[in-house]
Amino acid sequence: MKIDELYRAVKAMEARDGKIDANKVHELLAEMGYDEDNFYQEVAMQSRFIDAQRDISYGREKLNLHSHEFYEVLYCRSNSGIQYLVETERYRLQRGDIVFIPPGIGHRPILSAEMAEPYEREVLWMSTEFINGLECIFAERAPKWGKSPILLRTAGTRWEVLGDYFHIGVKEAEQRAYGWQTALCGNTIRFLVMLERALQDDGSVKLDAEKPELLDEVVNYIEANLAEKITLSNTAKRFWVSESTISQTFRQKMDVSFHHFITQRRLIVAKSMILEGTPMDEVSERVGFADYSAFYRAFKQEFGISPRQYRKMQA
Repeated sequence: MKIDELYRAVKAMEARDGKIDANKVHELLAEMGYDEDNFYQEVAMQSRFIDAQRDISYGREKLNLHSHEFYEVLYCRSNSGIQYLVETERYRLQRGDIVFIPPGIGHRPILSAEMAEPYEREVLWMSTEFINGLECIFAERAPKWGKSPILLRTAGTRWEVLGDYFHIGVKEAEQRAYGWQTALCGNTIRFLVMLERALQDDGSVKLDAEKPELLDEVVNYIEANLAEKITLSNTAKRFWVSESTISQTFRQKMDVSFHHFITQRRLIVAKSMILEGTPMDEVSERVGFADYSAFYRAFKQEFGISPRQYRKMQA
């Protein structure tokens, strides 16, 4: 699904029914034939190079662990107090924070019903074609942004100006005046140059992960043992807690079951391996499925297509 399809459908619903809430959006996704639990897994870029949009979450919504085949960069516009999980690290965001997510990296916001204010962000999506085409521009030295996630705090620093590029990009995408796509590409290149300067600046502030809790320790354990059999019983024994404590931690913090989180993480790694050309049987074995049939069923259930269809579609 292209995000623009959803925006048009939401605007049509608002014109018909007035202001709508998150529940109405969930109903709309169901009407359009999409699984709200996996929506961000299914979403695709609208344009060939750059997409820009403004998103807002008002409460605890189903935003599961997911990854993309494009680069995602978000700028936090609110002090909602949300936490953000990137791979195995958990961060607390505030207004002015930038999160840079390369393709294939698992991530998700951790929303709660007691947010101080709505979680508002401006987002840039950049295709790998666009990023690869910039190699000649950064030929003098490979930029620090690329294959690794970046979390940067700009509030109170001279790099607060980076937020302007998100605002300009979103405005171009919304107004769609003549040459808006060219302007959006140029604005994004300028942003990436300034981001690189910020990362080279000793005075810039990189976000530190939150102090590890049980959730983080279990997530790290899962990550280190994806190829092995992971059970709730053995995990609980390893961390000297009850099985119900593990289960409730994932339900309360991640709004997902312990076993489903493991499956999500395995499939995110599998997607990257598929795109690298790894044989399917080897993929299923290396991410911890008993056999290809079990891997096939999980992949089809999570993403709506088979592993081979996914490889063909991305090719």
